[in-house]
Order: sequence, then C-alpha cells, then structure tokens
Amino acid sequence: MLLEVGMMFAVYSSIRLRESRKATQNKPKTVKPVQSQTDSKPVTVLDDTEKPHQVAIRNTTNDTQTQHYFKVSGVSMGMSAIRQFIYPPLWPLSLSLYIYTAIPLMRQSEKLLIKERQVNIEVLYFFGDTITLAINQYFAASFGVWLLYAGRDSLAKAKSQSEEMLINVFEQQPRKVWLLKDNVEVEVPLEAVDFNDVLVANTGEVIPVDGIITSGSATIDQHALTGESQPVEKQPGDQVFASTVIVSGRILVKVEKSGQETTIAKIGHILNHSTDFKSSIQLKGEQWADKATLPMLFLSGLVLPIFGPVSAVVFINAHNGELVRIFAPLGTVNYLALASHKGILVKDGRALEELIKVDTILFDKTGTLTDEQPKVGKISVCDNFGADDILTYAAAAERKFAHPIAKAILHKAQQANLALPDIEDSKYQMGYGIAVNLGNNLIRVGSRRFMTQEGLTIPEMIKQAQADAHAEGHSLVLVAVNHEIGGAIEIQPQVRPEVKKILTGLRQRGIKHIAIVSGDHKQPTQKLAEELGMDSYFSEILPENKAQIVEQLQKEGKSVCFIGDGINDAIAMKKANVSISLRGASSIATDVAEMVLMDGSLSRLCEIFDIANNLEANLHKTLALTLVPGVLNLSGAFVLHFGIMTSYLIDIVFGSIVTINAMRPLKEIYRDKKQ
Repeated sequence: MLLEVGMMFAVYSSIRLRESRKATQNKPKTVKPVQSQTDSKPVTVLDDTEKPHQVAIRNTTNDTQTQHYFKVSGVSMGMSAIRQFIYPPLWPLSLSLYIYTAIPLMRQSEKLLIKERQVNIEVLYFFGDTITLAINQYFAASFGVWLLYAGRDSLAKAKSQSEEMLINVFEQQPRKVWLLKDNVEVEVPLEAVDFNDVLVANTGEVIPVDGIITSGSATIDQHALTGESQPVEKQPGDQVFASTVIVSGRILVKVEKSGQETTIAKIGHILNHSTDFKSSIQLKGEQWADKATLPMLFLSGLVLPIFGPVSAVVFINAHNGELVRIFAPLGTVNYLALASHKGILVKDGRALEELIKVDTILFDKTGTLTDEQPKVGKISVCDNFGADDILTYAAAAERKFAHPIAKAILHKAQQANLALPDIEDSKYQMGYGIAVNLGNNLIRVGSRRFMTQEGLTIPEMIKQAQADAHAEGHSLVLVAVNHEIGGAIEIQPQVRPEVKKILTGLRQRGIKHIAIVSGDHKQPTQKLAEELGMDSYFSEILPENKAQIVEQLQKEGKSVCFIGDGINDAIAMKKANVSISLRGASSIATDVAEMVLMDGSLSRLCEIFDIANNLEANLHKTLALTLVPGVLNLSGAFVLHFGIMTSYLIDIVFGSIVTINAMRPLKEIYRDKKQ
C-alpha cells in the first residue's frame, strides 16, 4: 500500500543527495589569508552562489516550466487512468510520470518545512495527494497534481496576455529624434542620444531633452514644465527642457540631459507594479487561508485514523486556499487588461484599490482641463482695418504651419468662410513671428516683441488689449500690414469638450469635492472654475505649494486624486492618494502617475472608477464562491461520505464558475473587437 509512496520519496532523496554532493564539489574553497605590505587584512573568496535546489525551486515558478509540468501532468493523468481501470501492468510508466510531476511540489514542500519552517497550502495539498497515492487511487492522485498545475498555468497565461496588451499600448509612443552629424540630419532612437549631441527640433515637435539652444529661435510652450499658459520666446544661449513644445521656429539644441528611459525599462517598471498587484481583499483571503492551513493539517491527521484516508483527503480538499491564490489574481489581471484595452495604462495596480476610497479630485488647469488646441477669441482692429481683414492676413501667413496657434487661426478663418489668398515665393522669418509678401503688401504676424524688433510702433489700444488678454490668461498675436499694426487676435485656452460630461459622471460616482489647482492668475482660474461648476479653486500656486494643498486636504480626512500633465504637478501627484496623467504630458508626469490616459484626453476618466469598483465587486464574489466547495467538502468528509474524485469534481465545478466570473472583463474586450 505504501510501496509506491516509498519509491517516490526514495527517488526524490537520491536526486537531492546527488545535488548536494555536486554542490559541495563545486563550492569555491576559502583562500588562505594573504599578507602584503599594502594590505594586512586577510582575503577570502565568499560562497555567494545560489544552490542548485534553490535554482530549481525558482525555475518551477517560471511560466515555461509551469506550462511544461501542466502538459506532462495531463499525460500522467491519462496513464494513471489506463493503469487503474484498463491495464495495470502500465504501472512503471504511470508511476514514473507521476513522480516526475510531483518532484517540484516536493521541492516546494521541503523548502517550506525545513528552510522556512512553515506549512502552507502546497504542503497541505501534497500531504493529501500522498495519502491518495498510498491508497492506490492513482488516477485521483495524478488528477490532484494536474489541478494544481492547471490553475498555475491559467494564471500565467492570463498574466502574459495582460502584459502583452500593456506592451502593445506602450510601444505606440514615438521613440525617434533627429541629430545633426556632419551637417546632415540623422534619425536615431532617443536611447542613442549622448551628452553634447546636437539635436534638431522643428515647429510642432516636442523637445525630448534638456539642453542649450546653439542656433535658431523659437516660441516654446512650457506649460508642462511651469504651468504657465503663455508661450515663451527662446534664442541662442537660452535653456530648453524636455517635454516642452515648439509652437513656431526651428532650433538646434546641444544635449545636456536626455532624462529618458528605454521602452523596455519602462515596460518592466509598469509590469512590476501592476500585474503582480494583490488587493487587500485577496490578501485577506490568502491570510485567512494561510492561518487555516496548519490547523487543517493537524485535524486531517486526526481524521485519518478515525474516519479513514478518503475522508482525510476530502477534508483537506475543503481548504479554499488554492482557489483564492489562483482566481483572485486572475480576476485582477483581467481587469488590468480591460483597462489597457480601453487606453488606460495602470502602472500601479494598488491605485485601483485606492481609487475606490477617493472623494476629492484636484485638476491641474493648463493642458489637463484645457485642450492642447486653443481657440480664437476677440479680434481687436485699428483704424482702416476690419476683423475679417486681420483674420485673413493672419490665416494666410500661418497657412503652412501645424502648431496649435496656427491651427486655431486657420480654424477660425474656415468658420468665417474666408477665402485665403495664395502666398508664393515668400520669405518666412521663423522665430518670434512670420513675415510674408501678399500681393503688394508685407504681412507680419507675431508677438509684440517681434513687432518691436521690426521697428513698428505698438498702438495704445493694442497695448490695452494685450493687458486685458494677459489678465484673463490669454495671449495676443499681432498682425501688421506694411509699416503699421492693423490689429491683434486673442488666443484663448479651450476647455476640453469632454470635461463637463466627465465632471457630471464623477459626481454620480460619489466624488464630493472637485477643484482646480493652477499656476495661472486668479481671474482666469476663477472664471474657469465657475464655468465648470467646481467646488473650489487654487490660483497662482507654485509646484511645491500644490503638494501642500494635497497634504492639507488629506489631513482633513479626504482621499485625494490629483490629475496633472506637467513637471510642476509631479510633487503633488506623488503626495496624492492616486495620481493620473495624460499621454503626451511631460515624461516626469507620466513617470510619476500611477495611471495614464493613453488617448491624451479625460474621456476615459469615469471608466477608471467603474473598473476599480467592478474589480472590488468581482473579488468579493470570487472570495464568496471559493468558500462554497469548502463547505460542501466538509459535509462530504463527515456526513455525505464523498469519494476523493467527487471532492475534486466539486472543486472543478465551482472553479469553473469562479473562472467565468474572473473572465468577465475579457468578454467586454472581445465584444469591442467584434464591433
């Protein structure tokens, strides 16, 4: 009856003995102390290598190894069935396969019992499976081993699928830059940029490095760095920063700091903080299961002589620890995959759990609540010019540009149905403004500084219009015809079209306090807060003060989510309970953020809260469902007199139900792909 169990342990003991001898032979010897005139301390060679059995234990958790043992255990189960029910002489092959698949479990049990001195679910299940083998229920024994590997294989595949989806989303980001080498522009990966390289940056492009302008001039949007909505004018000798955007101009930048990580490193960082995440619900379930393991092992020892080996194994199968360990993370990984599918990059899975507790949301203003694309506001005109004239001249001059201000002016001209004249053989003066020839007229479009450099006098009414615009947080583009200023076009930040709907959705989801935190002046910040129905606003806030606001709200008992897109938001995002950024934001903001909205808008913000709430509900349901087979098997052990296979079938049935529950997020993914 115990012969085959003895054979199994004999095989394992011989393997361990051989590994131990090999380890002893390969162990580096201690070198005798060596005295020298310069160093009187002894020199030794330390044995810090990993033992072979430790390597083996680690490798059994590897996805490839898990899949291998899952397949072999399936073959072992088939051989055991043939041996037990059809052809008993097949026992040598059947037993060999069983022992082969059991060895990793024995290694784990040895490590836990001897090295770590603890009893967990793997030890308990292996004890039950050993009893099953001892009473000659070969098929049930191999079936039990197969169940263990099947669960691990399912979890490994789900994690792999989630990781692949995360990688696919992340790799959509551009990773190439242009370098100037021997007066030739060469495209290279950002990772290949070195200190003192000269990088070329053109209108509409994001500056990917910190550096100094060596040639050219440009108007640069630095809101991601400073929070200011006004673009700044830069020339040779000025410093530029990563993640700022060239509104107009072309510059050569000498690289001081690349400040970038490789795609592979970023992916590794994300995966380490997301797919390995365990919720508090899962942790509580696992802790309960771990605490119940030792008492169940002790009680099964009492059940064995009183009720028999079958009841003892059924009693052991009542433990729900393995179901919790497999299906709770399976559901978590699938919800992370759903978030990824929806364009929500969850870098730290713990943020999903924290999101459920959030009752306060702070929005950065510029670039987060407002769109990258501004809009044209008031058009101020001087004598002899009309608003359509000024807009036509400006749109014609900006026609060939793709930066946000040019797009805003062109869009306004299209709305007004203005016919734009063609400009041919014209000279564009890049940097602070543009000068073009339109028929017999010289048209100049640009900043007040550009007009002053061109020798033009700024009328008082234009000066007043600029002062009024700046007070509102807006900028002004001046338009000159020949040698006089004809007018000015006000450029206003444009609230993202989805914002009002999102704010309504957030309140429906239980968010009690929503506020703006901005480095802009009070008047434009207050105006936007009132327009959007915010509960409060904070204006003219320095980056370090943003973090103080977060801390103050937390001291008041609030759970804070900070949503920002700039380097100036990074400290506050780090302090917040949950931090969210948008794709296209500064690299530091997206690095710090626990979640990134990959479509660059706020349209998916409410869906993050839905995913977090659905994940919690799913985990609660999973935990409840894993308790049911335990209750049935306890009854089966003492009252209903279940057989071992009956208890396994109960585990399979409810395991299937829990699997369906855990896979629910994938249904939504598949449904979206079919549409």
